[in-house]
Amino acid sequence: MKVVAFNGSARAKGNTAILLNVVLNELSKEGIETELVTLAGKDVPGCRACYKCFEKADGHCAVTGDIVNECIDKMRAADGILLGSPTYFSNVTAGMKALIERAGMTSRANQDLLKRKVGAGVVAVRRAGAMHAFSSLNFFFLIGQMIVVGSNYWNIGIGREAGEVEKDIEGVQTMKVLGQNMAWLLKKLHT
Repeated sequence: MKVVAFNGSARAKGNTAILLNVVLNELSKEGIETELVTLAGKDVPGCRACYKCFEKADGHCAVTGDIVNECIDKMRAADGILLGSPTYFSNVTAGMKALIERAGMTSRANQDLLKRKVGAGVVAVRRAGAMHAFSSLNFFFLIGQMIVVGSNYWNIGIGREAGEVEKDIEGVQTMKVLGQNMAWLLKKLHT
């Protein structure tokens, strides 16, 4: 089994990466292969609404030359998907939104190719707006007919400067429980 995580932060090693790695570490402890993909420094344009993904129906976005089709392939190969983003103006980052748009549209154009995979969103926040960002991530999973995993609280960690999220004891614990719950569900689904 494998879980792939996508870090939508502009900071490759910031708070979002820290939170995602806490979840991934719990999955690794349970023998699940993990991978972290970072969008930082990569140009990820949004969906152009060309609908060529419906015409071609080849499992890829018609826009090429960026990381999105590679990300879609990684999603397709994985049993579980984590999407992580810091909170930018009460939502996910532009890069994460673009990935959601293009991967989501491509999935829908190809008979919901991510259907029944396990998914969870992870959000880093300085102060407010995290719930909207969290919802944006989860809407991707829900419209794709995926199974959303929860934790003992919302999957949110608080911190502004890189590393500050580690001081959010409850947030870190929430990520650990998320990883444990995701591992449990994946094992139930694949036995």
